[in-house]
Amino acid sequence: MRSFRLSLLLLLFLLQGCGFDNLNIFHHQDYYIEGEDISTNEVPSNNPKKLSKARIKATMKPYCVNGKVYKPTYVKVGDSMMGVASWYGPNFHGHLTSSGEYYNMFDMTVAHKTWPMNTMVKITNLDNGKSVIARVNDRGPFVKGRIVDCSYAVAKKLGFDQKGTCNVRLDVVGFAGKVYNPKSGKPKPKVQLTNFGVQVGAFAILANAKNTKAKYEKLICNKQYVTIKKRQTHKGMLNTVVVMGFNSRDEAQDFIKTLKIPGAFIIRD
Repeated sequence: MRSFRLSLLLLLFLLQGCGFDNLNIFHHQDYYIEGEDISTNEVPSNNPKKLSKARIKATMKPYCVNGKVYKPTYVKVGDSMMGVASWYGPNFHGHLTSSGEYYNMFDMTVAHKTWPMNTMVKITNLDNGKSVIARVNDRGPFVKGRIVDCSYAVAKKLGFDQKGTCNVRLDVVGFAGKVYNPKSGKPKPKVQLTNFGVQVGAFAILANAKNTKAKYEKLICNKQYVTIKKRQTHKGMLNTVVVMGFNSRDEAQDFIKTLKIPGAFIIRD
């Protein structure tokens, strides 16, 4: 802890001596402050377009940290939450984030436990009224009671870099480095949700699974498909039959209720 504080003091000294932007060893990144005109320009640093669809999809799978399971969710412009924010800096600077980018403490980025990578978030410090817009590119914070971990740059602009934490409101304002402009008249964008499924059966004998698969293929819509997945359980290897292609948890739940499928449950793939 002492070495971390000494490193932080040295860093702050350097910041005062040579200027904030000069220490950005990656690229300059624009930030947005409430009251300015909303920009829809792509964020140039750690360009979100370079993230592959496969990588982003991988970050939306449930994951476990310290024995707790987190299930990433899909959001739309206008979604919000309130809670405590913190920030992380020198000890992580230059390390890989969950998105596959290199963490740059001078970029306007944040870590969130469940919101999609590249979600553009307006963060308002409820203690002083300051607000900025940043991009989600990492997972965290994994400390009880905290909802977002900000880069040093975000914390500095929000005025809690010295305090360490503050009360915030998060608002989804865009995706993929672009901020939604309500004056455009376009519908509010949202991340499309296609990875919900319904497990309709599990069988030790593959032939039984194939019969069930054929049964449900006659009942589904064109946008859905039935697949057999092998899953290791405490009972051994099972052949699970899963109907995929639902656009929301509610849609998957309606499928279960309509067909009255006993023992069926929703999964995320």
